[in-house]
Amino acid sequence: MNSLFVPVEPANASTTDTEHWLPTELSRGPWSPDSLHGGPPAALLTRALERLPARAAMRLVRVTVELLRPVPLAAHVPLWLTSEVVRNGTLVGIVESALGRADDGTLVALARGQRIRVADIEFADGAVDEVPELPTEQDAAADARPTVGAHDDTAYHSHAVDHRFLRGRLGEPGPAFDWIRLGVPVVPGEEPTGWQRAMAAADFANGISAVAPFDGSSLFINPDLTVTLWREPEGEWVGLDSVTRTAPGGIGISDTALWDRTGRIGRSTQSLLLDRS
Repeated sequence: MNSLFVPVEPANASTTDTEHWLPTELSRGPWSPDSLHGGPPAALLTRALERLPARAAMRLVRVTVELLRPVPLAAHVPLWLTSEVVRNGTLVGIVESALGRADDGTLVALARGQRIRVADIEFADGAVDEVPELPTEQDAAADARPTVGAHDDTAYHSHAVDHRFLRGRLGEPGPAFDWIRLGVPVVPGEEPTGWQRAMAAADFANGISAVAPFDGSSLFINPDLTVTLWREPEGEWVGLDSVTRTAPGGIGISDTALWDRTGRIGRSTQSLLLDRS
């Protein structure tokens, strides 16, 4: 078990373009031993978007993932994955991917991406980034295996990624800065791309910046994740400078500046459903 998903060969593999994947324990979320953290399906859906053909040299600039239902973690429930080009423009294109349960066909997550052509054109950036410090492994030892959630099983947040907090802590209410490194491939034998690393990290934002404790008294569920990158991350570490904002009515948003070890790379947001247990 050294990846978030492993391939499954369907019975009619020769007659379908649909992929089938089985999540591993490294994809498990903190709240239920039977469902996934949002980061692994977001990364898998983005991988599918990246692999779609284009009429010209293009790259993803924005991905929105809709998390429609809990994504199951069970040995007998593989996931089907499809992807398609919606608009195959030469300057701007739209691509989509979908993830569902193979046992009953239920759709569990959708992703839509925008891609823009790549060309050798220079524009002045106009900004100077002071890259936040990456704490040493020794300084971050207390954060290496966060212990939040409703179970103590092997899980994504505690066993598949490394956390190095510059500010805040997972499970400690308030804004936070967390450097996150995906420690395993999304699928076997493939080095994760920068986009996959960004998506795998960005879903932590509402957790690290939660405004309520992880004691079961409050809910802060993100039904979506949007990531916009003006450039892909370089290296393994993705930094999340995250804050949660709320308003009366039980709705909030997590707002995050994304970094790599050379500077800013983009921004992510998550809509939040807020409630009391």
